[in-house]
Amino acid sequence: MTVIPSPFLGVFGLGGPELLIILAVLILLFGATKLPQLAKGLGQSMKEFKKASKESETEDAKEPSEAELKAQLASAKAELAAAKAKNSGNN
Repeated sequence: MTVIPSPFLGVFGLGGPELLIILAVLILLFGATKLPQLAKGLGQSMKEFKKASKESETEDAKEPSEAELKAQLASAKAELAAAKAKNSGNN
């Protein structure tokens, strides 16, 4: 006989009866009307976390490379040298 594992039954090594007991305790603690609100809040929190993670990854990707930074530094040095030459010519 082949047993096909269910994703919910294998959570942390818990079986069906254990999960039913946990669900019953949750219903007793929070009430049946409060559980959907808690699940919705948890889902929104996970959504915000994933969104922030993706934004962080895109910001990391937007950072200039070392070659670009060196090119910017070289152009800034050239502009500074030109400005100094112009100022020393005016004096």
